[in-house]
Amino acid sequence: MNNANVAYDPNAERRNAFNPDIHPALFDGILSRRILAFIIDSFLIMLLMIAASLVIAVVGVITFGLGWLLYAALLPIVALPYIGLTLGGYKAATPGMRVMGLEMRLWHGAKPYALLAIMHSLLFWFGNTILTPLIILVGLFTRRKQLLHDMILGTMIMDRDALRDLESLH
Repeated sequence: MNNANVAYDPNAERRNAFNPDIHPALFDGILSRRILAFIIDSFLIMLLMIAASLVIAVVGVITFGLGWLLYAALLPIVALPYIGLTLGGYKAATPGMRVMGLEMRLWHGAKPYALLAIMHSLLFWFGNTILTPLIILVGLFTRRKQLLHDMILGTMIMDRDALRDLESLH
């Protein structure tokens, strides 16, 4: 085949950067560690909700009960900033993900931003509500161990140490 007829693809290197065939260490053991990270983050969010509920109790007394209406929105008031500030932050991982040695990247290698991190979380919860936890089974059949909401948003969860090794090569 004549090389002159082959078109140059400027995104080819980006697409192959997280190829599980070339760099399998990026995705080894990801699903089990994601589950443990989710449990750790759920526990931390629960602790933050307890602290926020005490604040709401005081605000409710001060406002003659009006502040107690905030209890209805307690989970999103706590969880969405938690996700936006941690997963959308410079470390690209929630505290649970950091403990488990995981990090999120977009398909082209960039770190996620706060709005994308919040969308990732909301899509996970809406997907679980509509499709039951069967969306998690998608990860068993994808090469990059992506779940349904990862594929929709173009995100990947990877091994942090393997990612650092790969980034040091470039």
